[in-house]
Amino acid sequence: MSDAPPIWSRPERGSRGPQPTHSRDEIVAAAVELAGSEGLAAVSMRAVAAALGTGAGTLYRYLSSRDDLLDLMTDRVVAELRPYPEPGPDPIASLLELAGRQLGLYRRHPWLIELLGRATGIGPEGLAFFDHCLRVLTPVRCASAAKFEALALMTGVVTLFARNERSGPPPAFTGLDLTPYPHLVASFAQPGAPREDLFERTLRGLLDALLEE
Repeated sequence: MSDAPPIWSRPERGSRGPQPTHSRDEIVAAAVELAGSEGLAAVSMRAVAAALGTGAGTLYRYLSSRDDLLDLMTDRVVAELRPYPEPGPDPIASLLELAGRQLGLYRRHPWLIELLGRATGIGPEGLAFFDHCLRVLTPVRCASAAKFEALALMTGVVTLFARNERSGPPPAFTGLDLTPYPHLVASFAQPGAPREDLFERTLRGLLDALLEE
């Protein structure tokens, strides 16, 4: 593991070398665009440099590694969650609105899901979002630990729904003999309509239980 300080606390570029031709922001914007068009695996220092019309060595005047770039990409798109809505009288409803924004973010940037859980991945924008969620929960009189758990599980549910949307419909049972499985047969005979509010119902039930005073 590198002993370098987090990318957030380092200057935009090293003090040595010629004058920069690109800003850190331009580099990150090019990487985000590349991830959106070709997927996260396509994002390398060389590929981003090529998109900017420069050599890979140039990028190392601004970044130490690809990991730095991934952290900056994450924080850049998390900034799209702003401006945060003002908390309403119902903290759970306010959290549901924020969770909906998270889901929209993952839909716009599917590659972001692959970067969740990185130890270095939470930057200023990620911290600001978490801080706002805690502000929303200020009226809820439960321990901070319970609030942290609720927010972690909220993000987990958002991620689960985003992943499911990307994976497509569940596998079909066409051609299989389901006779030995009477409960499956009965369920398929009367499947009913899928619940359009499943996301909100799931989260509200979870948050209500976790944040019970």
